[in-house]
This record gives sequence, structure tokens and C-alpha cells, in this order.
Amino acid sequence: MALKRRFLGPVAQVGASCFTALFQVGALAAEAPSREAGSLTAASTPLAYFLHSKGPAARPVIYLGWALATICVLVCVIIAGMLLIGMFRRRKQQDARALVSEGGLRLVYVGSVLSTIALFGIAVYMLSVLAEVADPPKTPGLTVTVTAYDWWWKADYGDGETHFSTANELHIPSGVPVLVLLKSADVIHAFWVPELAGKTQTVPGTTNRQWIQADRPGIFRGQCAQYCGVQHAHMAFEVYAQPQADYDRWYAAQMSAATAPSTSQSMRGSKLFEERCAGCHTVRGSKAAGVQAPDLTHVLARRLLAAGTVVNTPENLIDWVQHAQELKPGTLMPDMKLSPAEAGDLSAYLATLK
Repeated sequence: MALKRRFLGPVAQVGASCFTALFQVGALAAEAPSREAGSLTAASTPLAYFLHSKGPAARPVIYLGWALATICVLVCVIIAGMLLIGMFRRRKQQDARALVSEGGLRLVYVGSVLSTIALFGIAVYMLSVLAEVADPPKTPGLTVTVTAYDWWWKADYGDGETHFSTANELHIPSGVPVLVLLKSADVIHAFWVPELAGKTQTVPGTTNRQWIQADRPGIFRGQCAQYCGVQHAHMAFEVYAQPQADYDRWYAAQMSAATAPSTSQSMRGSKLFEERCAGCHTVRGSKAAGVQAPDLTHVLARRLLAAGTVVNTPENLIDWVQHAQELKPGTLMPDMKLSPAEAGDLSAYLATLK
């Protein structure tokens, strides 16, 4: 018993230190200021979602994650300690013919009881977190319908004459709870903005509900968290939390139709777009009215292309049009074979979609 106490004492101290350090790091990270990304990711570190909480729907989930991580660390430390005890402790000599021998069943009983209590406590905690984040604290100020496709996201705002769609980005007013209605057009996906909320699946034929709220303005990275095919990893989106005045200006700009092309080159590009692209894409204010691919009415106003695959620049945009299968193999958009003159005309037209 003295040997056990000599080993288990330091093990318990190490576990307690890990528990305290993890929560201190988490508390400090939760207070860190939001950073707007200039690259393909909005997170400041690869595991920023585990340290940063930027909204009331995500905070309880992150605390739960810290608790579960701490328990896992403690379990690993205890197991390592028991292995060390087993390595250095020598059994007493016993008669090989004896039918009964002394064993460590007491530890098995104690471990089983403690494990049962711990698992029951974890289950209760998880259910309480689910109940806490099930509904927003007040009536949502905005409702957005998000539909998942292979492999991009469609966001629908408004109804009737005020309706418009964006792709792979959500704009929300900061400090306001937003109800997100989640649908899928093909297979099961999962909507996840880790700094703002937990994961919710999008299931074909079903409308699920999620709510998000950003405490302050910023850009927050989202990702499909359910494996859905070869380009699952390139199915990202961004949530832009803006002050109410900025959000209202963005909303008004999005409701407007595309600017009509004014130069001969952009006019040729518009005609080419209607011939080659209008079957899938929509450009409000033109003859293009496809519904199987993103609405491109204001495509140049977006920061990223192809569900977060590349940064949106005029050069990357025309490169994406011509080499979609190279940049994102398996995507439903085919490579468009364009001559240099056609590429210039189409690029000139796309440059008007701001």
C-alpha cells in the first residue's frame, strides 16, 4: 500500500495541475480579441476553436470540451501510473499448486465504481449543455436558411421581393441571435462554426435548427463536419458578424440586381455567360436563372471562392472557371474550355458583378 500511495500521490498532483492549467489557458483565450483573417482561414491557430468562444451558443460547448479533455488527460495519467506500478512492483512468491491467490480485485471494484460515477456525471453534464444551447436567450432577430450541397453552402435571406441568395458566407448583425434553418440538397452534411456554436447535421428531407450569435464583429470560419465525399475538406464557409449599420448596408446592396455591362468586351462576356453558365448559375437582372450552383449576382463582393478553396481575385476567378477540376477535383463544376479572347471577355463581365 505504501508503494501505491508513493506512485498515486504524484499522479494525482499531475492530474490536478493539468486540470488547473487547462482551464486557465481556456479562460485567457476566451478573453482574447477577435482577429479578422486575411488568409484562407479565420482562425488564429489550428485549434483556436478549442480555446476561443465568441458567442453564448458556443461558450457552454467549449467548457464541456475542456472538461472532457481534462478527464481524458487524467485517465491517461492514472493508467500510466498504474503501468509504472505494475512494472516495478514484484509479486509475492506463491505456491504454483494453490487454487486461491491474492489479487488486486479491490482496485477493480473501486475503479469500476468511480468510472460509473464519472460516466454518469459526464452524461448529465452533456445533457445540461444540450438543454442550455437548445434555444437562444431571446427571440432571434434574423432567420437565414442554409442549404448544403456537394460541396458548397447556399444562404437564403428574406422572402418574396426581398429574397436573395449568397454562397459560402453568412452575414449577421453582431450581438443578435440568428436562427439558422439547415437543409441538405444531396447527402448528410454538418454545419459547424466552432467559435459561435456546436455542430448540427443537415439531413436530406429534414429541416434542422441552429442558432448562432457573435458577441462582437469579426470573421468566423465554418466547416462541414460530416464526411460527405471527396471534397469534404474543401467545404468551408465564413460568418461575417457586423455592426447593425454595416449589416443593413450589406443587405441593401445584396438585394440589388447586377450592374448591366457597359463596355463591348463585358457585353460579349455577358452573352458568353448566358450561353455557357446560365444553366447552373443565377445573375439577377440578366437572363441567367440557374439554381444548381451559386448565385453570382455579387460574386466579387465575396472574400473566398469555391467554398473557401482560394482567395477571390479576378485572376483566381477566371482560373477557377477554366480549371475547376484541377483546383477542386470531383466538384460538379466542369472545366470551361475558353480561348484567350473568350477568357478576357468573360473576365471583363465577371468584374462587373460586385
